[in-house]
Amino acid sequence: MLKEFKDFIAKGNVMDMAVGIIIGAAFTAIVGSLVSDLINPIISLFMGGVDFSGLYVLLGDGEYNSIKEAEEAGAAVFAYGRFIMAIINFLIVAFVVFMLVKAVNKTKKKEEEAPAADPGPSEIDLLKEIAASLKK
Repeated sequence: MLKEFKDFIAKGNVMDMAVGIIIGAAFTAIVGSLVSDLINPIISLFMGGVDFSGLYVLLGDGEYNSIKEAEEAGAAVFAYGRFIMAIINFLIVAFVVFMLVKAVNKTKKKEEEAPAADPGPSEIDLLKEIAASLKK
C-alpha cells in the first residue's frame, strides 16, 4: 500500500495539481489585497466614502459602531458588505483565469497551425522504387 501511495504521489498530474493549489492560494492572497487595498478605496471614493466591508445589518438588539464591535459582542450580523467584496474577488479571479486560458488556447492554436514536417515517402512508395530498380 505504501508503494502504491508513493507511485500515486510521484505521478506528474498530482505534482502539477499540488503546484496549482499552492499558486492558487498565493494568488488568492494577492487578489484579496488588490480588492481591499486598491479597488475598495477607489469604489469608496466614487460612492462617497462607503466602505463595503463594513456594511452590515444587525440581526438583534443592541447598537454597535462597527461590524467588528458587533461580532466581538457576539451579536448576529448580516454582513452583506463582505459578500459584495467576495463577489468582486470572484469576478477578478474569474477574469484573470479567463485571460490565462485565452492565452494558453492562443498558444495551442499557433502550435496546431504550424505545418507538419514532410513525412517522406511511404513504405509502399519505397517498395515500388525497389521493385522498379530490380526490374532494370
